[in-house]
Amino acid sequence: MRPSILDPLFAPITSLEGVGPKVANMIEKIVPADLGDRAARAGDLLFVLPNSVIDRRNRPGIAYAAQGTIVTLEVWIDRHQPPPRGNRSVPYRVFAHDDTGEIALTFFHAHAAYLEKQLPEGEQVLVSGRMEWFNGRASMVHPDHIALASEAESLPLVEPVYPLTAGLSGKVLRRAVAQALGRLPTLPEWQDAAFLRRHSFPALGEALNRVHNPADPLDVAVEGAAWRRLAYDELLAGQVSLALVRARVRRLSGRPLTGGGALIDKLRVALPYALTRSQEAALADILSDLGRPERMLRLLQGDVGSGKTVVALLSMARAVEAGGQAVLMAPTEILARQHFSTIAELAEKAGLRTAILTGREKGRERTETLAGLADGSIDIAIGTHALFQETVAFQNLVFAVIDEQHRFGVHQRLAITAKGDAPDMLVMTATPIPRTLVLTAFGDMDTSKLTEKPAGRQPIRTVTLPMERLSELTGRIRDAVAEGQKIYWICPLVEESEEVKLMSAEERFAALKPVFGDRLGLVHGRMKGAEKDEAMRAFKDGETRVLVATTVIEVGVDVPDATIMVIEHAERFGLAQLHQLRGRVGRGSKPSSCVLLYKDPLGETAKRRLSVMRETEDGFLIAEEDLKLRGEGELLGTRQSGTPGFQVARIEFHADLLEAARDDARLVLARDPDLQSERGEALRLLLYLFGRDEAVRLLRAG
Repeated sequence: MRPSILDPLFAPITSLEGVGPKVANMIEKIVPADLGDRAARAGDLLFVLPNSVIDRRNRPGIAYAAQGTIVTLEVWIDRHQPPPRGNRSVPYRVFAHDDTGEIALTFFHAHAAYLEKQLPEGEQVLVSGRMEWFNGRASMVHPDHIALASEAESLPLVEPVYPLTAGLSGKVLRRAVAQALGRLPTLPEWQDAAFLRRHSFPALGEALNRVHNPADPLDVAVEGAAWRRLAYDELLAGQVSLALVRARVRRLSGRPLTGGGALIDKLRVALPYALTRSQEAALADILSDLGRPERMLRLLQGDVGSGKTVVALLSMARAVEAGGQAVLMAPTEILARQHFSTIAELAEKAGLRTAILTGREKGRERTETLAGLADGSIDIAIGTHALFQETVAFQNLVFAVIDEQHRFGVHQRLAITAKGDAPDMLVMTATPIPRTLVLTAFGDMDTSKLTEKPAGRQPIRTVTLPMERLSELTGRIRDAVAEGQKIYWICPLVEESEEVKLMSAEERFAALKPVFGDRLGLVHGRMKGAEKDEAMRAFKDGETRVLVATTVIEVGVDVPDATIMVIEHAERFGLAQLHQLRGRVGRGSKPSSCVLLYKDPLGETAKRRLSVMRETEDGFLIAEEDLKLRGEGELLGTRQSGTPGFQVARIEFHADLLEAARDDARLVLARDPDLQSERGEALRLLLYLFGRDEAVRLLRAG
């Protein structure tokens, strides 16, 4: 049961005055909490933090106000000039002056009666807004605030500016946030007193009040004490909940999975190459974990093409040898089928039975697979989240491999756990994750890294090319096709959108069709599964030589003889994504290249990104750079459930607090594993406040 002290914050936002269903929908678009399928609550508004402030202490006088700055002016109203009758396109102007000069206050589609009341002729008025100069004449279009000098007290001197969405006004949002703030009860302190003193952190209520009602721009600074206090609260909530999930996972005692190694030996013989040093080391880590009675929870990080799937297969063979079943779960159907094609052939040679299960398997095929999983005749299942639907039962699931973990939520991880008797878990990711993010997403999970590329892999030459040289590139691609090479051509969109003038996959396909004819293929996310498979098969078998695609091929697509990767509008992609895409070539024995097509002019960040791509192929280095350039939110793909998409914390500013939060969480749970002490009870409130109630439920579940 949620503690009743928090009830006012858990009421729907429609319980706030002035927030009906329409406004609620708009507010939900900007609430940073991961709403999933719930409606926004009053408490969610506490963490909609301002992204800047308007500082009205700046009162320079008309003549000294710089172009484009936000200023407050005390002016005398001289006269009104309404637009000519029937011509609404001409603005309504109000002329005013102060001791330094004259200004025109400009309003479009204005109501004369309203303006005459707001700006009476002959009166002194305070106006606040953005200053504009045309041919030496001062103007202010639609001032943000207007108040009679006699009532000027009502103007906030420092006003927070919130993120907004179409149709939502700052005024309405500010009013809603103020009401939510008014509902915040006095909560017991969950932070360590000495820690708060050392960092000069205010109490929670004061921190929220400072950020939402700043007296100075410093109050809203991400690096300021108030924001850092809130960030630490959020990081601590995350680390405590991860530690609780971890403790529960460990408490579900595993069993030692041991074997004589005969199956692993058969697979080694079937492999066309020897394992790399880091593959051997990772496998040794995993087999040693599996041999222990505690449950394994290990993260296997490896760059694109470093051979994670093979390590997973050898580990799964150990589970089968110990008399159990194993599953490998991938986030997309394309990726699941990719893993299946890699694994099935090798597994067969070692006498292992494999099956695939995604949303597409229907009818008899599906029924047979389900029967095989239930009676234990299938050793290894590969699939998407279809693997843990209600209807799927295993005879003895002892080992689960989860690929591209960050695309699955914690609840999905727990669902797969429920399918077996606390199966050992190996989490794999090809997105090299910087250490700070490993902490946020996985707590202190044991980690193995694959650092080399498999034997025979070639380095990839990366070049950048402006769009103006497109025809030259097309000519070079035509020559490459004549030599029998295969080329990926990546576009950012499926179809052209009105707002963003970018070349879409469909348009590029149409533009290249006259050049390449039947040798050209197309694959994107809106195609049906079977169409995608067919397009991939034709490319793999060499019927098509140039494949125009969106980023659906970002993870796990394996065409070893593809040697050229063209990424159009490379400036629109993040580093991690560019690196993932580039890793689709250089998988065979031929030298490969990657062409980053960009459109000038480039911003600083985009320039830096493209040069990092030219300089290095080291995924871990790239991930650290990406974190510096973009912050944590986007680094793990989108902000899906289960990713550390923070509401308040910004890893690029608050990484130092993360280590402290992890240590604090460990210490608290070592002393008080069920959060029964006074501080423990307060920490339960913190978990609810930041939507980590899953962890509280785990406490109750024992």
